[in-house]
Amino acid sequence: MTLIEKILAKHSKYESVKAGEIVDIEIDARAARDFGGANVVKNMQDNGLTVKDPEKTFFTFDTNPTGSDQKYAANQQICRFFARENGIKVYDINVGIGTHTFMDKGLAWPGSTAVTTDSHANILGAIGAFGQGMGDQDIAAAWAKGNVWFKVPASVKINILGKRPAHISAKDVVLNLLAKFGANSLLGYSVEIYGPEVDKFTLDERITIASMGTEMGAITLLFTPNQEVMEFCEFRTKRKLERIVADVDAEYEKVFDLDFSEFVTRVSLPGKPHDTVDIIAAKGTKIDSAFVGSCTNGRMQDLRAVAAILRNRKVAPGVVLKIVPTTDEIWQEAMDEGLIRIFKDAGALVSNAGCAGCAAGQVGQNGVGEVTISTGNRNFPGKQGKGKVYLATPSVVAASAVAGYITTPDEIPDEPMLFEHISNQSRVKAEEKTPVFTPTAIQGRVWVIEEDNIDTDMIFHNRYLAITELNEMGQYTFDNLPGHESFAKHAKKGDIVIVGKNFGSGSSRQQAVDCFKSLGVQAVLAKSFGAIYERNAINAAFPIVTYSDLSKLDIKSGDNISVNFETGEIISLYNNEKVFAQPFSEVQLEIYKNGGLF
Repeated sequence: MTLIEKILAKHSKYESVKAGEIVDIEIDARAARDFGGANVVKNMQDNGLTVKDPEKTFFTFDTNPTGSDQKYAANQQICRFFARENGIKVYDINVGIGTHTFMDKGLAWPGSTAVTTDSHANILGAIGAFGQGMGDQDIAAAWAKGNVWFKVPASVKINILGKRPAHISAKDVVLNLLAKFGANSLLGYSVEIYGPEVDKFTLDERITIASMGTEMGAITLLFTPNQEVMEFCEFRTKRKLERIVADVDAEYEKVFDLDFSEFVTRVSLPGKPHDTVDIIAAKGTKIDSAFVGSCTNGRMQDLRAVAAILRNRKVAPGVVLKIVPTTDEIWQEAMDEGLIRIFKDAGALVSNAGCAGCAAGQVGQNGVGEVTISTGNRNFPGKQGKGKVYLATPSVVAASAVAGYITTPDEIPDEPMLFEHISNQSRVKAEEKTPVFTPTAIQGRVWVIEEDNIDTDMIFHNRYLAITELNEMGQYTFDNLPGHESFAKHAKKGDIVIVGKNFGSGSSRQQAVDCFKSLGVQAVLAKSFGAIYERNAINAAFPIVTYSDLSKLDIKSGDNISVNFETGEIISLYNNEKVFAQPFSEVQLEIYKNGGLF
């Protein structure tokens, strides 16, 4: 049997298995991340499932370990509650990437099986283990039964022969494999990698290569454990382990022999990890930012390579270098070795351990037009932001951050490339705006919300702050105000909102004003407004009116009223009663008639 067949057979009821067979296999480690973990919990609860082996079941919070995103933070807490109720171990936001935690905490070992909601779980092939990313239904089933069904994949053998070139890193190895096999030549296969130089690969190097099996479409990339790997796993599991080795007569569907001496330093061009070129083709490309980290290149060997480049150097002016260690243990080791000091002295941003930009995590995203060189495993459009992402080795990323453009460690210039100054003459002239009709008297249907202290998070929650287009804002109005979450669905153009005291207290966000404009709401009437909100509304030419007492009008939601901004007169169109609120000040009226501050 091949390596994958041996692992799966050992965890099934059969003595041997072959490619194409579907078998139930026992899972040694079953985890869910903060990314998808709440859905696993929901599947468990909705289907009345219980956790079969809590001691084999885990949560790993790695995609957003700062909890900086409201949805991630909420999902993490859902998982924590479930873990407390079921005696499940949580590797919380202070630990690091879950697949690395499997190895570092002894949860996976050579010949073991593990599943998680991480598509890069096949990284465990680095230690000769079977790891598989699965959807939340699969994970819930694994938690409940301890087993999952799996189709035994056919195996491919890659022999990397010849002497390893001195300048070729593990990331170069996998980028060269991507150049050879692309994104789908190995689709659905279990791939085993062999060779005299392969036997010498460190654990960190094996991790880098195995992690990008996903980008080649492979089920897993498996290495036969060497002595270093066995000693590492025995130390982490605190027990003697059996080394897993493929049989000499194992059957492979395909065998490839590659010449190591032909491997070159490569980069992946933006958009496709498998679209790799000799770095010569990308040299000189100006960059805005650089990133070191992800499950592919955030181990100690990677950080030491970066430190060797950054020592006594500075990141190029205007370039941002972000460094994210894979686990907190590695972070601590890097600090003990003085690497963190080197990074900081060079001008890098060092974040807590986690996935970082790969899963829209705590750091590493880029913006429109931004060019980034990254050690990550993916550079799909939108995966790490809206800019362009090149993939490269840690040394190349560090050298490029110092140079200000893509380059190699042996060609770092004495002076970095600087950004060109853009003169005022090159700016596009703003289009002339059509004059805005701003009536000083309005009529409309009323929404009466009898609440004081409605803050800006209730009006327009901070999870939507990245939205900059006015026409997208309206749908989120009041969706964080209890009892009024459906306001935006039922509001109509021309409506008027009446509230109590201190409306718009809290943050300075302009969206809390603009969301009403987006919906076509004509005005907000309140007893008082938050100071910043009042300025924002006036400057945006959004009518706000301060009243003292409206009881004479006996207004209810759905009634119609008229409001005169110049006189302050408010009339109920139901009973024709009138009261006077504060009229617009001279400044407010001038800005309003101008259509806004600008």
